[in-house]
Order: sequence, then structure tokens, then C-alpha cells
Amino acid sequence: MNVKNAQPLEYSTHQNQLNILGFWIFLGAEIMLFATLFTTYFVMEHRTGNGPTGAEIFEITPVLIETFVLLTSSFTIGLGVHAMRIGRKNAMLAFFGITLLLGLGFLCVEIYEFVHYYHVGATYQTSGFTAALLTTLGTHGAHVTLGLFWGLFIMIQVAKRGITAQTANKSFIFSLYWHFLDVVWIFIFSFIYLKGMM
Repeated sequence: MNVKNAQPLEYSTHQNQLNILGFWIFLGAEIMLFATLFTTYFVMEHRTGNGPTGAEIFEITPVLIETFVLLTSSFTIGLGVHAMRIGRKNAMLAFFGITLLLGLGFLCVEIYEFVHYYHVGATYQTSGFTAALLTTLGTHGAHVTLGLFWGLFIMIQVAKRGITAQTANKSFIFSLYWHFLDVVWIFIFSFIYLKGMM
């Protein structure tokens, strides 16, 4: 970051500022998407038919692992942005790489969870509850998957071009996206898993 510039590098140009504003607007639309999914889930939560309930299928260990891994990745992406702001390219890439590995670990546990749900008879066709549950979890998982590819492409750009106003802007926007996924997961953990286990 240029010492003479009071703003972080990712905000250093007018276009960069517009990009960040535009992404906040995009996140507003994403909030509406997940709000709709949560609303659907809460409506369908007790419509289990002959299928299992949340208390019967939720396992605490995978959920705690997913939560720990994803929240840790939020910390490492923050360290990556800090490293970017002080011009430490290698440290930034290392923290972004750790973040993506943690995201991959999260996805592996989620895939295990989906296989478990299938084996205990909790599929999209089982009940309104399971359909809403799998849709909500699957949508979040799809966002994490997209984030893994997006983050990888950003790391490649930073490795090739260094930390510039453009790559810093892209990296910061990606970090906003990743933090958003973590916030959504906190809601999933609290209002789907914990509530469902009671």
C-alpha cells in the first residue's frame, strides 16, 4: 500500500470503489436468496411425513467440524487481506491457500453428510423437511464450491501480476464473499442444526 494514499489499495481508484459498492449490492441479493431458503425451511421444518426428523438425522460431530473449519477459514482470509495491505505477496498467497484448503475440507465433510442423509432415507423426495434442508445446505455448498474456484483464479493472478490495485480489489471482494458464506453458515448452524437437535 502506498503510504501517501490514506485508503487501502483495494479502494485506491474510483473503479475499485464502484466494484466494491456493486459487490455489496450483489450480496444484498444473496441475502434475499438465503432468506427465502431459510423461510422455506422454517415452513417445512415439521412437515416430515413418514421421513426422519432433524433430531434423528443430524450428527453433532460433522457439524462441529464444519463450523470450526469454516470459521477458521474466515480468520485466515482476514490474515490474507492484511498481508495484501502491507504488500506481503507470499504471505497473502499462503493465507489464501490455507483458506481454500479449509473450504475444501468443509466440502468434504458436507459430502459425507449428504451421503449419510441418503443412507438414512433423507432425500429430496422424502418430505418437505428434507427437501428444504438439502436445498438450503446444497445452495450454501454450491457457493463454497464457486468460492474455491474463484479464490484459486485470484491466487493465480496475484502470483503472476503481484499485488496491484486491480488484484487487490479482486482479492478484497473475494474476502467479502467468503465472510458472507461464514455468516450464512452461522445461521445454518444455529437455526437448522442446533434447533433441529433439540
